Amino acid sequence: MARGTKGPGEPEEEREDKALSDFVERFAAELVVAGMGRMPSRIFSCLMAEESGVLTSAELSERLRISPAAVSGAMRYLIQVGLVAKEREPGSRRDRYRVLNDVWFESLTRRDEIMLRWIRVLRDGEATVGAGTVAGERLAESAAFFEFMIDELHGMLGRWREHRAAGTR
Repeated sequence: MARGTKGPGEPEEEREDKALSDFVERFAAELVVAGMGRMPSRIFSCLMAEESGVLTSAELSERLRISPAAVSGAMRYLIQVGLVAKEREPGSRRDRYRVLNDVWFESLTRRDEIMLRWIRVLRDGEATVGAGTVAGERLAESAAFFEFMIDELHGMLGRWREHRAAGTR
């Protein structure tokens, strides 16, 4: 049901909360299918749907009806993969968690750094096992693939910046 419409016997705010909760769970389910854990998916989805993009651990725990320990464990993962940032609540000792508006762009930019490290390790592995061996060829092919991906990623991210600067969606 669309926001702002009234259904019989159901207060508008409850319907809006249910619609938001349904979206969070639906998006989380898609992230789980893509390989993300269930709790990190739910928390990330909740932050994405939050107007400010910022919630405390207690707020996440309450909204998702999960334990603070579940929030903490999922946050470690989300911070590690760069989808969420941890910050201090102004004037408080409480932490809050922020999802950036350009989270996907930033996430792909960080993948560039990861792939560069993988390339170095793969090239070292190729030298270790021998460049002319089957394993060496496999490692060289993997490194070449990631080199190609980095070049393509740079081009794609540049086109995205141009697209956004043009104001198109």
